[in-house]
Amino acid sequence: MLMFITTVSVTRFSDINKQSIMKYQYVLISLIVAFQRDCLNYIRVLQVIDDEQLYVCGTHAFQPQCDHLNLADFSLGGRPEDGRGKCSFDPSQSFTTVMVDGELYSGTAYNFLGSEPIISRYSPSQSLLRTEYSTSWLNEPSFVFADVISEGRNRVDGEDDKIYYFFTEVSVEYEFFGKLLIPRVARVCKGDLGGQRTLQKKWTSFLKAKLVCSMPELNFVFNVVHDVFILKGAGWRDTVIYGVFTSQWGNVGLSAVCAYNMTAVEEVFSKGKYMQKATVEQSHTKWVRYNGITPTPRPGACINNLMRRQNISSSLHLPDKTLQFVKDHPLLEDPVLPIGNRPRLITKDVNYTQIVVDRVRALDANIYDVIFTATDKGVVHKSVVYGGEVHIVEEIQLLKNSESIKNLLLSSETRSLYAGSDSGVVQSPTAFCGRYASCEDCVLARDPYCAWDPHTAACVNIFDAPSQRLRKLIQNLNGDADTSSGLSLKDYQRVTVKPGSSAELPCLVRSNLAQVMWKSNGSVLTEASRFLLIGENGLLIYSVAPEDQGHYECWSVEWAPAAGKNFSRLLAGYVLTLDLPPRAPHQAGHVTTTLGSQETSSTRAAEGNGKTDRALLMSALAPPSFTATVQFTSPPQTDSLTPPPSSTIKFLSKQRLPPSSNAPRPDSQDPAAEYLQHNNSIALLFLFLLFFLLFLAALAYNCYKQYLPAPCLRLRAALLGSHKSLMMEPTQNGSQTTQNLRALRDTGYETEPECGNGQIPSHTFGDDSTSQEKPFDVECESQPIQFADAD
Repeated sequence: MLMFITTVSVTRFSDINKQSIMKYQYVLISLIVAFQRDCLNYIRVLQVIDDEQLYVCGTHAFQPQCDHLNLADFSLGGRPEDGRGKCSFDPSQSFTTVMVDGELYSGTAYNFLGSEPIISRYSPSQSLLRTEYSTSWLNEPSFVFADVISEGRNRVDGEDDKIYYFFTEVSVEYEFFGKLLIPRVARVCKGDLGGQRTLQKKWTSFLKAKLVCSMPELNFVFNVVHDVFILKGAGWRDTVIYGVFTSQWGNVGLSAVCAYNMTAVEEVFSKGKYMQKATVEQSHTKWVRYNGITPTPRPGACINNLMRRQNISSSLHLPDKTLQFVKDHPLLEDPVLPIGNRPRLITKDVNYTQIVVDRVRALDANIYDVIFTATDKGVVHKSVVYGGEVHIVEEIQLLKNSESIKNLLLSSETRSLYAGSDSGVVQSPTAFCGRYASCEDCVLARDPYCAWDPHTAACVNIFDAPSQRLRKLIQNLNGDADTSSGLSLKDYQRVTVKPGSSAELPCLVRSNLAQVMWKSNGSVLTEASRFLLIGENGLLIYSVAPEDQGHYECWSVEWAPAAGKNFSRLLAGYVLTLDLPPRAPHQAGHVTTTLGSQETSSTRAAEGNGKTDRALLMSALAPPSFTATVQFTSPPQTDSLTPPPSSTIKFLSKQRLPPSSNAPRPDSQDPAAEYLQHNNSIALLFLFLLFFLLFLAALAYNCYKQYLPAPCLRLRAALLGSHKSLMMEPTQNGSQTTQNLRALRDTGYETEPECGNGQIPSHTFGDDSTSQEKPFDVECESQPIQFADAD
């Protein structure tokens, strides 16, 4: 068959260019590889019949078959059965199965194309029972999980056990521009036999409802369910359903874990309102609430004692009116709401694929739900429910190649996890208590599996410890670790760096519930320009200065609900010192210095101290009207873990001291702190000269443009030369008020108001002899200009 396709393809496209032939050959090869891959026999169903047999089904090259597998020698029983409706045709199609009392309940596609979804029951003693082929019942579902809830036990009304299916399907009740997905939960009764005339060999108890997992404060809905785990308790009312959800739009990058009480699910199916189809404008079909009278017995209900008293002992005896109503109204309007009306856990940039939950009794006799969620990167998150809130306490990398975990199983007997992927299966313990090296780490991990053993000084699994030693183990899931001891001073690490370099101080926090706080010589550090948090919780100090020396401590701060306070624990301690050249010790001194003053002899006597250099720097940076008085004491040499002494700095404002007569000596400064000394005199002198030159340039420009007043113009005329004479002749008495203005040449300002609003005044013409004294032939007595440039 494949050779025939290849021959036809090459013959048909023989006249096409080489590039097109290569393109079609690539597509053909891809189809052949995919066909060969999908034609293998993929085992999809493995259900336990008894202690000796398994019921196994495989795709069998798009012809699903089932058989019995003997556990003794892993051999097939040789009784092949048709697997249609039990197992998917395509390995990529969704499916789910559960074995209940030898009967197989499945949800998958019934045909090769996958266009006919089906929820069915296969029994050796009964005929096939399945869903109606209608989009009202199932509309492109993607099945994820199915399980049985034994509600028939200890029920007063005598109802039957129920099988619940969880899937995501295309919504029929909401209008959207595309296919809107909705998470569903469907229910059928274990004792359902179908109808007598209506719904023959079909479910008479099939109902479905919407699962809600959303963030109400953001109006954001997680509308795709990927996996479900039913945590069963002592009674069916103690059962809790956990599910992992994501959004239909994958670019959001959020995953959520929602939990539902079994009582809330039962309330919706037993008392919820129905929905029905309504035709709008004779063409469009819309689902609305059914407000009519519901027939009795209640449609979709399991057979109970009330029905039995009405001579309805099985679904075959139900009236046709009830069965027809179930056929037309399989959808319930009331949704199933999660516990607390919000998700238990929301994670960002994580895609959860599988979930299992274990119920653990801790040493305080309380029961805690431990949630294991698998991701598409081969990682498992372990979370614990404390007082209604879920906290991730551990992250386990199970698969090294970061492939998706497609199956996750939990063995409560061996306390083991089994993760399956396309490449294999991995077994892992449920707890790694040995990774906590101290009592604080073991207690603050708040892992119900782990406790601290004082006898062996190790964190142990409480299920592996002898029963006689359980009372001596230390475990507090509230996070109160006051009984544990912290670091001592001898555990501090010395870090020595050169002045001006960087120092990196690591800190490892094993608890996911703790926050990190750094302290320097007892003071809490905040992230600044020279202090930066790096990596997980480490501290990086840029350009280490002498004042940065001292003790640095990394503290973990975690809220302890039992004590009602924050629990702080010292994780790491460091002593930061500078690698300075050796200097001779000096006596204590007292220094008083002022900016611009010269250094005193007592200053030079204390120049060997690192704190002295810091004081000199602060005094040098003080304003001129500010006096800094620095008092410091050089203590005797102590242990290397003792923090350096702190300087007492006092600023005396509103005081001026006379300058000292001693000139400063540059050679008296500390060479190691020489880079900290700043001399701003050259910079100030440069700025002064720059502004002075700019002032002169501006003054010269204004003088040249005649923008200055009369005295400045007179000075300008005197500076430019003696040929620039006065433009008016004073009178005999020297008064300028009655002076005769000399005739001015045309300057282009005739339209000014002083010149008669554009009217040129009368002119006085003289003879040639007077023209040398009065070179201008225009007289304008209203002209205010007294001086003019002869040039």
